[in-house]
Amino acid sequence: MGLVEKIFKNGEVIIKEGDIGKSFFMLTEGKAGVYANYGKNDLFRIAVIEPGEYFGEMAIIEEYPRSATVVAIGNVHAIEIPSDEMTTFFQDNPEQVLELIKHLSSRVKTMTDDYNESQVLLQEVRNTEPEKKNASLFSKIKKHIDTHQNNKNKLTEPNEDDLRKAFTAIPADQCAQMEDLPTDTILFQEGQADMCMYILHQGNIGFYTDLEGDDEKKLYELTPFAVFGELEMANEEPRTVSAVAETDSRVEIIDSRDLQEMVQTCPAKIDWILRYLSFRLRRLTIDFLQACKEITESYNK
Repeated sequence: MGLVEKIFKNGEVIIKEGDIGKSFFMLTEGKAGVYANYGKNDLFRIAVIEPGEYFGEMAIIEEYPRSATVVAIGNVHAIEIPSDEMTTFFQDNPEQVLELIKHLSSRVKTMTDDYNESQVLLQEVRNTEPEKKNASLFSKIKKHIDTHQNNKNKLTEPNEDDLRKAFTAIPADQCAQMEDLPTDTILFQEGQADMCMYILHQGNIGFYTDLEGDDEKKLYELTPFAVFGELEMANEEPRTVSAVAETDSRVEIIDSRDLQEMVQTCPAKIDWILRYLSFRLRRLTIDFLQACKEITESYNK
């Protein structure tokens, strides 16, 4: 496929909130702003896109309307990838699959951090007596109040059933290395560098910090079908948590070479991995916006 690079002038809208997405982009030069309520009085800048990053991909992967407007900051060069050519693009550029996974996973991590911060602030607001709700508290939660006000009508629930059906439709013989884990097996430990990601096919996996230490804490648990460990693989970083089989479990182990081979041999699985990460990001975003709503309402009581 011949890639076509498009050039956008300063202030030019690249994609528009609410439109049905027919393509996504990889920014190659310049920067772009991501906005909610673009062109309105309550304009809200969500993020800035840097060279090498993708944008507009969630509307393609999950077939949802655009959730934000992207505008060129200065002159911008971007490669446009039509939705019906996505598989061909990755087959011609298999290394870009890892880059897109890295991009989505980084967004998931950022949203997870925002959500965790919102939970701490929500408890603080709930536990603060009305007469003690001062300017200092307001300054701490202002971001969350603004986020709620600018996104309160944008809660579109992702469809988990469709995601599960898509996974079960993938041929059973199109798997990388499979490993069976008896209950209490430690799959990987905090600080370990194993450079692979996993798909949970059966069982339950729990994630801990300071496993078997004095400050052991269980953070969350995953059930089938789930992708995990992809961010550390993409960034070649040590694990930030430990993973333990809570029940007899089965996982698929995938390294970066497996991913590039899958682009050719099983594009349906690549598509599903991207859909899963997009689903996870959308789910986290909805939970974060709900927390922002609760913070706003609790503060205003």
